[in-house]
Amino acid sequence: MKKLLLVSFLAVAALSVSAQTIAKWTFETSVPAGAPGAGVWLTNIAAEIGSGTASGFHAGAATYSNPSGNGSAESFSSTTWAIGDLYQFVASTVGYSGTGFTFDQVSSTSGPRDFDLRYSTDGSTFTTFASYIVKSNAAPNPVWNSGTSSSLYTYAFDLSSVTALNNQPTVYFRLVDVSTASAGGGAPSAAGASRLDNVEIAVVPEPSTVSFIVVCGLLRLIFLRRRP
Repeated sequence: MKKLLLVSFLAVAALSVSAQTIAKWTFETSVPAGAPGAGVWLTNIAAEIGSGTASGFHAGAATYSNPSGNGSAESFSSTTWAIGDLYQFVASTVGYSGTGFTFDQVSSTSGPRDFDLRYSTDGSTFTTFASYIVKSNAAPNPVWNSGTSSSLYTYAFDLSSVTALNNQPTVYFRLVDVSTASAGGGAPSAAGASRLDNVEIAVVPEPSTVSFIVVCGLLRLIFLRRRP
């Protein structure tokens, strides 16, 4: 019984320090689609959870669509990639500090491979936080599909060290194509696509908070052991 009480306490504690969502896009109801033309933004894709907007920009005449997601019916996909083309996500962090950015991404074998995650607080000056490589939706990788979610395609970045993102009326995150390499190892083609799913801006729990919960759990264990 004592062990059960301790497990219950720690479970509740764990929930209390889980990341708090600021904005999340699943693209199930905010479905991105269209061909706005070369150098024209596809805009105003609303977050399904929280408040925020997503958009896309291609220098060429890209086509946006909503094929299957990573274990869901919809995603955010586009073709005709070139260096500098991007996906953008915007939200407010007023009242929050310690930001995290997570998403699922995959490319076709002829889609883009190399991306930067960049952030800004004014929408014009962007800073690169990290570079990453997008995997292809081809063997030996598991097939990205609507029925099964694969963590192989999940990327998570902890930007809590970037204090400039704290308590801001508007923060911007961009995923920017930075090379001419394709996910399959060759050159990208106009039909090559890269798609996103489950994009989330969230508050990252502070390490001190997690440590506090662990200490409370240990104290609770001592208390239970001392009871007759």
